[in-house]
Amino acid sequence: MREIFQQELAQVQTGLIDIAKHVQSAMTRALAAFADSDVATADEVIGDDLKIDEQTAKLDDLTLEILLMQAPVANDLRFIVSTMRMSGSLERMGDLAAHIAQLARMRYPEQSGPLQVRNTLLEMGALDVAQADRLVRLFETEEPALIDEIIAADDELDAKHKSVLDTLGELEKNDDTTTTKIVDATLANRYLERFSDHAVSIARRIRFQQEGPEANS
Repeated sequence: MREIFQQELAQVQTGLIDIAKHVQSAMTRALAAFADSDVATADEVIGDDLKIDEQTAKLDDLTLEILLMQAPVANDLRFIVSTMRMSGSLERMGDLAAHIAQLARMRYPEQSGPLQVRNTLLEMGALDVAQADRLVRLFETEEPALIDEIIAADDELDAKHKSVLDTLGELEKNDDTTTTKIVDATLANRYLERFSDHAVSIARRIRFQQEGPEANS
């Protein structure tokens, strides 16, 4: 029974890595679609979000089965409970990538958002792709330094998020651009900022899993 249990735990770990890789790919392609108004790539990302949802559902089923059948304790219990929460964050990260792709899709053949903030939004997207890459490596290696990198990188994203909001506020006051473009940029700004927030949430969950309750002290 113990050997079966360890195999199931390994399946859970592999499931997290696979979903994280799909999320990283989704945000990479969503950013390309947003940058180039690439409808074909946007449609790919939107369609593939269903695959991320399905992967997440299967992983959730597996973790629930382990809870019911194996009754894990201590570190194993922390791992299973953390996985159930992390899978939810990964699923939402996939949704956010799809939302970015949808913005590109809706505005084709034009670019989404005003020119004044597009470079900053694309920089935020690049930071998000880097966050997703760190998550993949974190799931693979459980390297504590990656947790610190993910948390630290979020500060730069937050600063860019505020910069976009400030610029959009000025554009709105001066009536320098259309409402639609302002709304698009506001949504993209929020989606990109939330993507990194979920990465931070996952990183902190892994720290809790490694260190226990003292990780939050």
